[in-house]
Amino acid sequence: MMNALLRTSPVGFLLIPLLLLSLGQPLAAAASEDGARFQKIYATEWAFRLREFPTLASANGVDDYAGQITHVSEQDQLRRNTYWQGIREQLDQVSCARLDHEECINYRLFTKQIDDFLADYQTRAYLIPFNSDWGFYMEWGRLPQETDFVTTQDYRDYLARLQQMSVVMDEYIALMRTGLELGFTQPRVILAGRDEPIKAQLVEKVDASPFFAPFLKMPQTISAAERAQIIETAQGVIADEVIPAYQRLYDFFQAEYLPGARETLGAYQLPGGEAFYQAQVRRYATVNLTPQEIHDIGLSEVARIRAEMETTIRETGCKGDFAEFIEFLRTDPQFYARTPKELLSIASYYAKKIDGRLPMMFGHLPRQPYGVAPVPEELAPFYTGGRYVGAPLDALRGGYYWVNTYALESRPLYTIPALTLHEGAPGHHIQGALALELESQPPFRRNDYISAYGEGWGLYAEKLGVEMGIYETPYENFGRLSYEMWRACRLVIDTGIHAMGWTREQAQAYLAGNTALSLHEVSTEIDRYISWPGQALSYKLGEYTIWQLRHEAEQKLGEKFDIRTFHDYVLGLGSVTLEILQDEVRAWIASRE
Repeated sequence: MMNALLRTSPVGFLLIPLLLLSLGQPLAAAASEDGARFQKIYATEWAFRLREFPTLASANGVDDYAGQITHVSEQDQLRRNTYWQGIREQLDQVSCARLDHEECINYRLFTKQIDDFLADYQTRAYLIPFNSDWGFYMEWGRLPQETDFVTTQDYRDYLARLQQMSVVMDEYIALMRTGLELGFTQPRVILAGRDEPIKAQLVEKVDASPFFAPFLKMPQTISAAERAQIIETAQGVIADEVIPAYQRLYDFFQAEYLPGARETLGAYQLPGGEAFYQAQVRRYATVNLTPQEIHDIGLSEVARIRAEMETTIRETGCKGDFAEFIEFLRTDPQFYARTPKELLSIASYYAKKIDGRLPMMFGHLPRQPYGVAPVPEELAPFYTGGRYVGAPLDALRGGYYWVNTYALESRPLYTIPALTLHEGAPGHHIQGALALELESQPPFRRNDYISAYGEGWGLYAEKLGVEMGIYETPYENFGRLSYEMWRACRLVIDTGIHAMGWTREQAQAYLAGNTALSLHEVSTEIDRYISWPGQALSYKLGEYTIWQLRHEAEQKLGEKFDIRTFHDYVLGLGSVTLEILQDEVRAWIASRE
């Protein structure tokens, strides 16, 4: 009836704007209500998260919990899970479609974070609190370097954290004991040497403890009496709490965990392993692909990259086959540094060369600098070849590009340009430091690190070095291709191990046969994939997506395409899922056509 009146009456044409206005008001009110409700949900949850994870609070400039560390008992895990279940139920009452565009992105990212928290509890991932690369005991070992010591209170807060390590250490040991009972452990085969960072803390003299290092050079602004009192307290805390706690962990590792760890390899062989692996794929790769689909993408990329590698071999003048060329790269002294300082110097050279060419590719660069440093000695024997370690925006230090100087015969120089592009600039440092400056984003988003986006960008940055003129020889370009092949192989190997029954030896042979990685790196990398299911998938899937979007933008925009604007837009999103990245970049392209 109303539609007929509007069609036949001249008055109806006057009523149309009024009707639309009256219909729009409830919609606008609902959108405003949903927006306010969502903002309250994430603000409340973020405050909860800062309380629960005190070092996260410190990294965000919140000093309220500076003297605390995270408790991890089963009761703590249950309490957090119950809280996040309530948050998830509240999120179900909010419509993303009624939020404004940016807030809808926030909603999608925040919901993913909560779902990941819930999945960790449901799959009991917290029962394995370490992998071959990292663990809680190594994270604690970074406290001396990652704490800013300026005031007396800074030292007292640090001491308070050290005092709590004893209790929390026992909580971690209890979790791992439960894991042993359930068969939910790291595979025994990857555990050799993983106790070295623990052993590094077992010193006879307190002054030799890495945790005591901040007290060896205290600011003169602190009075002599206060310094003496703080040092005396520190000696007692480290001697009576910290070292004994690490000794208990070491004893547990040797007497219980190592002999009791499972002999199986793949995640699918864990209790509830298939669900656990799929949850890890969603967390790190942010895709809804089956292991077989990911495996097939990997095989396709391996074949494509292998063809490029064969072409590059011919450019070097080598007459041998692929295997002979790889053996030459692994054994000829010209490709290896003689001293750690030489390796660090070459990495530093490429870092500065890249810095000078960044304006070719970016309109906006971060204000935070970064340095080059060796991987800490206690981590180096089983650590990856390089890593970026970020810093809070207001920290008294910049980010750091770590270069592994252990076993120099396994650190080829022809991969240094690609490694530097990935870990430093324009890779992780540029991406991470710019994300810290996105102050309009809520902190839960600004502090997130979605592996598919971050590692995908890092791998994308390696190939960007070709356009920037960073690679100086065919060997260095082969090193880049070898790194890309390495990440393509991960798609095949990770799914092979965790869903298809691959053996450790099968995985090692596949990686060694397709890349120029040293055999030491092959071994440490395979153990990393075994111990960290799903994470290795993020690199190639992320890079693959970014390149697809760039090609799409170039084709559709033609002469309107500007590489600097494209990169600024991608990095300006901050850390997002691959689905959101696709949605936003395609909308950006459409807005410029």
